[in-house]
Amino acid sequence: MPDAEIDDAAVIDRVLNGDTDAFGLLMNKYGAMVVNRIKYHVPEAGLEETVQDAFVRAYRSLGTCRDRKKFKAWLSSIAVKAAYDYLRKQYRRKETVVSKLTADHRDWLEHVSIQQSKEEYRRRLACSEAREVLNRALCQLPEQDRMVLELVHLQEIPVKEAAKLLGWSAINVKVRSHRSRKKLRAIIEDMITREKE
Repeated sequence: MPDAEIDDAAVIDRVLNGDTDAFGLLMNKYGAMVVNRIKYHVPEAGLEETVQDAFVRAYRSLGTCRDRKKFKAWLSSIAVKAAYDYLRKQYRRKETVVSKLTADHRDWLEHVSIQQSKEEYRRRLACSEAREVLNRALCQLPEQDRMVLELVHLQEIPVKEAAKLLGWSAINVKVRSHRSRKKLRAIIEDMITREKE
């Protein structure tokens, strides 16, 4: 049976009634979606573990899924929370040192400008050097700031959907997103200043 034809509610009933192997049907159906929700927040080295963690959490709390017709959204929220918890653990361990940047990264930092147009920003972001610098700056943000920026600005998820995924109000997402952009801008400007010294 193709994944699209699988009735989530029926499979959930089977799992809750003791057919634990049936959960594999949900994993197959939503595996790619969970990976996509997590991969923007978690480095490749932690991706597989975090995806597994999300599915374990979903399995253990399957009985709490109130609206089984919205299982996908419920699972998506669990995936975002698993990524958030991964970031929270990693945040205190990471320290970015500008001197560890490659020559390409330093060159990019010298030429970057916060006031660049959105189009120029997206073009540069596509470059691996720009992405690496951005990742280093994002790693210096607290996990909540990083999550909201990645969801709203990098993945371009609408504010209302991001609010549901994070369990926040839409106003809180807007406010934190605005403050997080300012923090990220300050971090990048500091990296540029330190590189010029």
